[in-house]
Amino acid sequence: MIVRFCLRMIILVIFAAFGNIGFGRSLAALLGMSTILSAVLGTMKREPPFDIALNHWDETVAYAALFALVSSFNPSVPL
Repeated sequence: MIVRFCLRMIILVIFAAFGNIGFGRSLAALLGMSTILSAVLGTMKREPPFDIALNHWDETVAYAALFALVSSFNPSVPL
C-alpha cells in the first residue's frame, strides 16, 4: 500500500504541476478525487476499515489529510 500511495502521489504532483488553475488548486482537486476513489475501491473490495494490514481505507485517510493540509495553505480551495 505504501508503494502504491507514493506512486500515486508522484503522479498527482506531476499532473498538478501542469494544471491551468494553479498547483495548489489542482493538487487539492486531485487529492479530493483520489479520496473518493480510494473509498469506493475499499468498499468494492469489502476491506475492513480498521484492519491490521494497510488497505484502501488507510489510503483514503491519508489523501483526506493531505487534502485538508493543501486546502489550509490555499484559501481559494473550498472545503
